Amino acid sequence: MTKRLHILFLSSWYPSRVFPTNGDFVQRHAEAVHTKHQVSVVHVVTDPDLKQASQVSDETINGIRTIIVYLRSTNKLNKLRLFYSAYMNALKQIGHFDVVHLNVTFPVGILAYYLKRFWRKPYIVTEHWTNYQYPLNEMISPSRKWLTKIIIKNAYTVCPVTSHLGLAMKEFGLKGNYTRIPNIVDTDHFIPTKNTSTDFTISHISHMGNEHKNVKGILRAIAAIQEQIPTLHTNLIGSNSKQYQDYINELEIKDISVIDQIPNAEVSTYLNASDVLILFSNFENLPCIILEAFSCGTPVISTDVGGIKEYFPSEFGILIEAKDEQALQDAILHIYENKNNVDRDKMHQYAVHHFSANRISEQFSDLYFQSLQSNKV
Repeated sequence: MTKRLHILFLSSWYPSRVFPTNGDFVQRHAEAVHTKHQVSVVHVVTDPDLKQASQVSDETINGIRTIIVYLRSTNKLNKLRLFYSAYMNALKQIGHFDVVHLNVTFPVGILAYYLKRFWRKPYIVTEHWTNYQYPLNEMISPSRKWLTKIIIKNAYTVCPVTSHLGLAMKEFGLKGNYTRIPNIVDTDHFIPTKNTSTDFTISHISHMGNEHKNVKGILRAIAAIQEQIPTLHTNLIGSNSKQYQDYINELEIKDISVIDQIPNAEVSTYLNASDVLILFSNFENLPCIILEAFSCGTPVISTDVGGIKEYFPSEFGILIEAKDEQALQDAILHIYENKNNVDRDKMHQYAVHHFSANRISEQFSDLYFQSLQSNKV
């Protein structure tokens, strides 16, 4: 179908002045959908620095009307009332829309369910939240689980970014119709370029949480093998990366750049200058950084956690067990010894086929039309 719909993106996570990178992958999905449909985004977030009761940002960002409502901190009961009022006022500004695209089910999924029940607007869900996986899901409260079950059951379909996440959600009791659609990569920006450096460069790019990303495990592995790679250089890139400087000094890592968070537009520069990207996480879904590395033709060493292996051709890198630092050392040395045996164009074409804006927008577009047809029954 070629009809241009108006899609309302509701997201529990979205980039804002409070959390500039939170849910940036949702923004990429919205921008992909915008290539085929009109898209409006509404997001409400608490701003602890706000003095007035509320403040509305209404601007067009990359062609998408983006309404972000900032609310002053308050107690839970008043917060619920203010959030509801903020969303309702924003929807009045949006006007007519055809389908709701809900991102990150709770809590804004309550509104999506309301819009289906009382406004007869169908909704689909894209889910990214790692905590539906066991044992993380044991921290989810009974009331949150009960509400989430209602939201998922009434969605036209739920689109986890991996089948692994979808299975975890089902095993947690979230019954519904599931359709896997992965994260997106700007394959026009993340393209292979020639790496002329004589160094062997390892990069790790993340939000730097050690419990999640196991950054210290990466650093220990690098310290253990640095004498075996004379030209070794490491990039540690991400917010709060400097928290590891004392540990780096303790391990006596010789050649390492500790770099604070960089804009996504600059990530491709570092990936193209790297011989390998390392992700040594204890848990994941489908990290965008791995897909971006593939699009740049950069091999990846990653732990085999979450749904990573669903989109990880064996010739594109090495999967290892979580916490296995010896396996990480061996994998780094293997990449070093075989660093010229990489088909970078093949890796990029794989990314185009699976993660490009055109590919993802086609999949979502089909679901929007199907949800509208189903809503008529």
